[in-house]
Amino acid sequence: MGNYKIAVIPGDGIGKEIVPVGVKVLEAVASISNFSLSFTDFPWGAGYYKNHGLFLPKDGLEVLKQFDAIYFGAVGLPEIDDTLPAMSYTFKIRNSFQQYVNYRPVRLFPGLKSPIAAKEQKDIDFVVVRENNEGEFVQAGKILYPGAPNGLAIDTSIFTRSGIEKIAHFSFKLAQKRRKKVTNVTKSNTLVHSLVFWDMIIGEVAQQYPDVAYEKVYVDNAAASFVLRPERFDVIVTTNLIGDILSDLGGAIMGSLGLGGSGNINPENEFPSMFEPIHGSAPDIAGKGIANPIGAIWSGAIMLDHLGELQASGKIVSGIEEALLSGIKPVDLGGSASTDQIGEAIIKRILSDKKVAN
Repeated sequence: MGNYKIAVIPGDGIGKEIVPVGVKVLEAVASISNFSLSFTDFPWGAGYYKNHGLFLPKDGLEVLKQFDAIYFGAVGLPEIDDTLPAMSYTFKIRNSFQQYVNYRPVRLFPGLKSPIAAKEQKDIDFVVVRENNEGEFVQAGKILYPGAPNGLAIDTSIFTRSGIEKIAHFSFKLAQKRRKKVTNVTKSNTLVHSLVFWDMIIGEVAQQYPDVAYEKVYVDNAAASFVLRPERFDVIVTTNLIGDILSDLGGAIMGSLGLGGSGNINPENEFPSMFEPIHGSAPDIAGKGIANPIGAIWSGAIMLDHLGELQASGKIVSGIEEALLSGIKPVDLGGSASTDQIGEAIIKRILSDKKVAN
């Protein structure tokens, strides 16, 4: 029986409410499976920064390296400069641990209606694969003379052949396990150096997967298709910035950002991967017990899938589906169930099947 060591970082705001619920769900599925999970909590994030001047301690990365995975909530508080959490926490972990894949599935759960009234469950089922270490978010730039008439600001995107090839191969291999279609979402008609280079390399990799259909779509067209024709997509591969925006739009067409789960993945398992809901810390509703924990719970399922515990991952997803089908819905979906009640409903359905997940 395997044992997985999981670093738990609830972070800030609603992260302190949804992550404990997610941990309970993970403990429940482990209790009927032939593996175990060992959790270690860390109080890092913007709240930690207020007291220590750092989002995680100086040896934080060395500490996290000892774990099989990181289960994370959200980072950020209104009183903390909003430019700091990404640079000092999220990007620091993603880049240091070479989590170059940001995996964000989009699907319409049974029992829910999409804001796109004409679309059904079969129409909304795709994955946004976002390049997670390069592109527009590398923060290579500078502000000069900000208060002067000649002030200027520069941000430089960085794309490397190896980085593009890695995310492309991940996307095509994923598509081979799904419906065998990859859509490259780009803007190379205006970013005529960086994204022409991106398209060229994605196209080269596409030729190595003749069993996978390949198309290139500009981001403005893709955004419209998310709303009008989401059924056209299977696996989307795109850049850091475009993927960040489109995956939130994906959450919206599911019904709420509170539903979205994700993984920051190092496919080679040289470092731990980090799993988190796609939403932020939502300090405006923190402490009210109404936060939607499904995104965090789904992220736990994605974590188990990455660790190779596919049946246990499926049990969590089935538990989410069955709870929603029974009418148990969080406030952001028009329901009245509390954060804890949703977790309890999902656990009840997981434990109703006592068969061991191998």
